[in-house]
Amino acid sequence: MKNIIIVSVVVSLVLIGIIYSYVGNIIGDDMVNILSMLAAILILGITVGVGVKYVNQMKNDTASGELADENWDGIGEYKNDLPIGWAVVFLGTIVWAIWYWFAGYPLWAYSQIGEWNEEVATHQEKFEEKWSNISEEDLSRMGEAFFSVNCAPCHGVQGDGMDGKAADLTKRLDASAVEYAIRNGSDNHLVSEYMSMPAGLLWNAVEIKQVSNYVASGFTGIGKDVYEANCASCHGMDGMGIPGVGANIRTFTPDLIKAVLDNGKKGAIGSMPSFKGRFTDTQEKAVSLYIEKLRKGEL
Repeated sequence: MKNIIIVSVVVSLVLIGIIYSYVGNIIGDDMVNILSMLAAILILGITVGVGVKYVNQMKNDTASGELADENWDGIGEYKNDLPIGWAVVFLGTIVWAIWYWFAGYPLWAYSQIGEWNEEVATHQEKFEEKWSNISEEDLSRMGEAFFSVNCAPCHGVQGDGMDGKAADLTKRLDASAVEYAIRNGSDNHLVSEYMSMPAGLLWNAVEIKQVSNYVASGFTGIGKDVYEANCASCHGMDGMGIPGVGANIRTFTPDLIKAVLDNGKKGAIGSMPSFKGRFTDTQEKAVSLYIEKLRKGEL
């Protein structure tokens, strides 16, 4: 038992020393930091103490007391009272949690994340106010800068998707993307958060290939009849979409880009994460205009 106590004390001191070496220089005279350090030491001491107690108890104690009537496969429990130490530690943890959330670090207190979000929101309001009447030429330039910083790392500087690593934005859709949407549906909230395209609207493999190639080819070639019979009721005869019914599958529009940035997008080559809240409406319009120019080959 003495050896266990000695080892426990040594280990505790070493752990305390390691903790202090990392945080000692930032504790200062901040009462919250001091109390947090003391709490860490207290928790460590309680952990070691409880460990020592029960290791010793397992080595030396024998079962005793009155067995409960219930048992599981012949294994029963004794009707022993809750150990005082356990009860004290449990109540102490509750007291500590109440102090931590309502006095030490109140939920309504200052936070760096909160300050950052407030500063970002303020900056975005000023940005929107400054560029509220921006010309189309300047909007396109803004879109190019925005695209270079936020989109090019995945989609490439020219927007060509870098050999399939991301969607090729020089065209609205390729055949594999159209086929994926037909076979798997589309739940990318391109129309609204409540509207999605169900899977399996076409089952014939030949017709799926025809429609996919027809849409990817700019609505030319074989597949027109199949498209008009099965797809045009939602996406329109020209593929420009129907508000509240089907997405535009011919061009990139500001609403389409905003939906993808806000909700992300899952497609044939993988998933794009959501960037909701990171960009202003003007920035989204700018990148939408730039991407559409990329698609038209006007850059």
